[in-house]
Amino acid sequence: MAGFLANVTVAVHIFALLFIGFGGFLAWRWPKVIFVHVFFAAWGVLVNVFPWPCPLTAAENYFRHLQGLGDLPGGFNAYYLYDTVFSRSSLPFVVVIAMATVIISYVGAYQRWRHRHQDGDAPAHRVSMG
Repeated sequence: MAGFLANVTVAVHIFALLFIGFGGFLAWRWPKVIFVHVFFAAWGVLVNVFPWPCPLTAAENYFRHLQGLGDLPGGFNAYYLYDTVFSRSSLPFVVVIAMATVIISYVGAYQRWRHRHQDGDAPAHRVSMG
């Protein structure tokens, strides 16, 4: 059971990372998602920039210990991402791309939010006669 729970934790961790990277785009459709995304993005920065423990890594380590295994060597990112998904040498480039992706998603979410509020008094369906 501990192995299954460790695998579920890995899957949740991967989905959390995907949400941190791309969740801002969900706010284009569902604007209130941006508040959850800001929390996740801030948490992602905290656990990667400062020596702040990630609860998902701690949970996986707990389930690994139940199996008689040790902690993830180097943490989640080092174990699952570095030199597997991308090389360590490309990490600065990956960080810039990730930051640009989040910024683009926020700018788009803001533009769509602003457009909705500017057109709030407009009719639901516009007809063009031209």
